[in-house]
Amino acid sequence: MQTVSTPSRRALFGTAAGGAAAALLAAAPASATTAAPVRTGSTTGIAGTVGGLTARRPAMPSDATVAAQVKAEFLHGWRGYTSTAWGYDEVRPVSRTRHDFFAPGHTFGLSIVEAVDTLHLMGEDAEVTRCCDWIDAHLDPAANAEVQVFEAVIRLVGGLLAAHLASGRPSLLARARELADRLLPAYTSSPTGIPYTHVNLRSGAVRGAQTALAEAGTSMMEFGLLSRLTGDPRYYDASLRAYRAVISRRSSLDLLGTTIHAETGRWVDVADNAPNPPVDSFYEYLWGGGALLGDRQLTDWYHLLTGAVLRRQSVTSGGHLWFHQVDFRTGRHTGAPQQSELASFFAGLLGKGGDLRHGAAYHRSWTAVLDRYPTLPETVDFSTMTAVDRGSQLRPEYANSAFDLWRLTGGAVYKQTAYRWFEAMRTRQRVPGGYTVAGDVTVRGMRLGDLTPAYWFAENLKYLWLIFSRTSRFDYRSGLLSTEGKVLSGIRPD
Repeated sequence: MQTVSTPSRRALFGTAAGGAAAALLAAAPASATTAAPVRTGSTTGIAGTVGGLTARRPAMPSDATVAAQVKAEFLHGWRGYTSTAWGYDEVRPVSRTRHDFFAPGHTFGLSIVEAVDTLHLMGEDAEVTRCCDWIDAHLDPAANAEVQVFEAVIRLVGGLLAAHLASGRPSLLARARELADRLLPAYTSSPTGIPYTHVNLRSGAVRGAQTALAEAGTSMMEFGLLSRLTGDPRYYDASLRAYRAVISRRSSLDLLGTTIHAETGRWVDVADNAPNPPVDSFYEYLWGGGALLGDRQLTDWYHLLTGAVLRRQSVTSGGHLWFHQVDFRTGRHTGAPQQSELASFFAGLLGKGGDLRHGAAYHRSWTAVLDRYPTLPETVDFSTMTAVDRGSQLRPEYANSAFDLWRLTGGAVYKQTAYRWFEAMRTRQRVPGGYTVAGDVTVRGMRLGDLTPAYWFAENLKYLWLIFSRTSRFDYRSGLLSTEGKVLSGIRPD
């Protein structure tokens, strides 16, 4: 096993944000637009496959028309939130009530924080001001509440950083820093550096020593950017220490388990479940941190670990690429042949990491699922393509990959898959009060739930807007988004 070394401080603070990303995006081959061998129509319709039969879908509207549709649907959902749950974490759009995400009886205005940079990208400047004013007046980083560190980092710290970059308000950077300071005990009180899962923001008390990989690694982009913006290395150092602690415990096959003990550094299990949750964004932030911070060590770790996943876990079933859980010590397949919809982000990550062939293939695998069902179910058995968890939590990962692969290749197929996904959501999960989760997507007249997850305002329609609007408020060459869809590099004032 190789020794995990420390990247130089120059790599973090001496490289312009987005430089590595620009190089990767510029490196896409000229032939990349044919990476996904799917036949597409021009003006007469779009060819698709449903149950093995060729189907014709209506021709797509113009980009400008789709962009207008996307913005209208976002504002429909936003009005549903602001009219019912303004100042609270999430809206229940059917019952017209509200929901506390982090802790009962405590609100952080999560949907507001999640929405700011999306509103900015869509030119809704008055709403941006309204949101930032609320944050300045009401968001309390010292609330006497226990929060999940992973969620607080990607949603609140990341949202505040993106809002600061979008609005230029120094107060939002100060608020992000105060919140990060109150999350740091989860890292600094751990003997290994692997963070505890929960921390009380007021007391600093921590709990939860069994840490899934996503919880261990998904802070590098937010904490690294915070260190860069403030000149304070503590945040980056804490995230790097956690990464190093986990990666130094990889197997001889360069595979990782799923859950590790923050105090002992011992693996709680032996299953490598990549790219499924709860390990997914551990890999994403190695690439994203390397690109955002110009940190070569993070990029090298991404290629080392992802290469092992491709060698040991990739399988072909029904002509499609999937990833099977394995014993991280031996590489032997374990568990059921199942894939979570959350893993569909991996197609875009593979493309960004330089492997467009596998990225395009994995996106096609999930497109085959969308061919089969009205909208994507939460979990599928990829050996039979049957839905295991039949619900829909309004997940954005498939659209995220469509955006990433479209930006890398310019391929029309990714516009088409993104629009199909959008139409499925608009047709089946729109309610008068916004958008909501659903119960069983495999039956006609699917049973709807009653929640708009706050991430819907950060991610779902942002990816579509960036694909179809060509907004001048985003740098398409070097812009970088977090796992929660926050624009951490490349956002422009106008």
